[in-house]
Amino acid sequence: MKTTLLRFALVLSLLVNAGVIGAVAWRSLAVGEPAAAAAVNLPQYLGLDERQRRHWHEAEDAFLARLAAGAEEVRGHRDRMIVEIFSAQPDHARIDAERAAIARLQDEQQKLVVGQLLRERELLTPLQRERLAGLLAAQPVGPSAFERLHRE
Repeated sequence: MKTTLLRFALVLSLLVNAGVIGAVAWRSLAVGEPAAAAAVNLPQYLGLDERQRRHWHEAEDAFLARLAAGAEEVRGHRDRMIVEIFSAQPDHARIDAERAAIARLQDEQQKLVVGQLLRERELLTPLQRERLAGLLAAQPVGPSAFERLHRE
């Protein structure tokens, strides 16, 4: 009885492992494209040649530095706005000024991203453009962290 039970457990374990491996393989073959850009080495995924890689990295370094600086500036305005909102006597003009500064910075960041995508577009072949556009379109768009806090 023990041997039969042991064999059954072994077979069951092998089937579960095979099922997991099969599911992962099926998903990667069926989808054909990565689900999240964060899990992708973009130059490799797009199949950039050496010249494209060099230009890509040159443009990317400056872009990422500017994007990070803008995010830090947004964070500062957001923090000051939160402090003001929850102060003993909230100053609505100051809150609105911080909100407007955040909106201006976010608009600048959106323009920065669009500009970067346009530069990347010029560097890519039509097939590479299609792959990048598909990857970007597949990125999830959902509620902000603030909205999630209030929904949960």
